[in-house]
Amino acid sequence: MRRILVTNDDGIFSDGLIRLAEAASAFGEVWVVAPDSQRSAVSHSITLKQSIEAWEADLPVPGVHAFACDGTPADCVRIGVLNIVPGKPHHVFSGINRGYNLASDIQYSATAGAAFEAAFQGIHTIAFSEDMSDMHEVTDRYLNDIIGELLELSPGLNRIWNVNFPGCPLAECAGILRDRKVSSEVFYLDHYNELAVSPGRTRYTVVGDRRWEAAEGTDLRAVLDNYVSVGQAANIS
Repeated sequence: MRRILVTNDDGIFSDGLIRLAEAASAFGEVWVVAPDSQRSAVSHSITLKQSIEAWEADLPVPGVHAFACDGTPADCVRIGVLNIVPGKPHHVFSGINRGYNLASDIQYSATAGAAFEAAFQGIHTIAFSEDMSDMHEVTDRYLNDIIGELLELSPGLNRIWNVNFPGCPLAECAGILRDRKVSSEVFYLDHYNELAVSPGRTRYTVVGDRRWEAAEGTDLRAVLDNYVSVGQAANIS
């Protein structure tokens, strides 16, 4: 039986992880090792100078072996692969992230970072993300189909499958676009608001404005046009 390790960066009790663990259960034996709280935008960072802890967690998904961890998402993959899952997992699923992970913003993503760690461990890996909304109709319709398809396809050495679901109603979804390239553009155009808090000290708060233009053939263009985007990603050549 396939052993599937599920992780994320939104926290072990996040809605997206629970939905992904439920879907994964149709394809094999599911193990979950995920952060005990929010760990977004920590990319591929791992813990080296101190120990990390993991403990059993009670997820509302029958048959799933679940552990919370106080490390990063990449830490979760490392201890899951090397220590927790008996015989190592055959696949790693990362997500379902609340918010797209595409275009050049993928470099900051801990959802992608966890997936890349699994790929570096030689494990077939899929990252899943969706719009930062409560509209899950497209994800719910296509998630199992895409899992079934990609489980049989290799993304290549040190590469991951990266899937992004648009946040539109199912009736407005245009379908699935495969072989999407990672856009070199940014999804969020960031700037910082400044607030003087005391003499010589300033607080900076990041603000991101969504981008609505992108080149054809890219992951960003696909989701802007209400398609499910499926493509490969790598952070080393």
